[in-house]
Amino acid sequence: MEKLLVIEASPRGESSVSHNMARRFVQEWETAHSDGVIINRNLLETGLRFVDAAWLQAYFTPADKHSPEMAAALQLSDELVAELLAADHIVIATPVYNYNVPAVLKAWVDHIVRKGLTLGFDGSGLVTGKKATVLIASGGVYTVGSPIKNRDIATQYLRLVLNVIGISDVTLVAGGGAKAVDLGDESMASFVEKLGKQLEWASKV
Repeated sequence: MEKLLVIEASPRGESSVSHNMARRFVQEWETAHSDGVIINRNLLETGLRFVDAAWLQAYFTPADKHSPEMAAALQLSDELVAELLAADHIVIATPVYNYNVPAVLKAWVDHIVRKGLTLGFDGSGLVTGKKATVLIASGGVYTVGSPIKNRDIATQYLRLVLNVIGISDVTLVAGGGAKAVDLGDESMASFVEKLGKQLEWASKV
């Protein structure tokens, strides 16, 4: 039974292009995996806190020496790591803010890159045998041939993080030019439909 973990990072709900890309992807994935299980993780509804001193103290303390407060500090992080490890396919759907991912997605990364759980003490990735799909909605167009392709920090960052924890099978669907939807120059349905074949293919690879 295939398990799909869907991570969403937009605060805009139904008005979000990345959310609508994810929804289309999930529809295609369900068609290809009729008995599959889908876990949805909306980071805006997760109560993620940024890494702070208490979290770091717990992180650097062996688990068998954790106080109740330390265990509580890492509880959500442990839950997020368990979700990741249980999934066969991870989808990250995100907008681009100022060329990079939203702060809430960076916070998720900080919670799931854990020595001894997702990252070996020798630096090797422990999250192996899985694949990931990155769905990015951006106002700018950063695909090959674009004069601003070198500003595509978000894609580079997510590929790097996934590779570091052991996921090298990464597919990207780039929804560049998404500002056309916000400006009313194109409907949401039309914009997502243009990406339909890519989303369908990504759901089956």
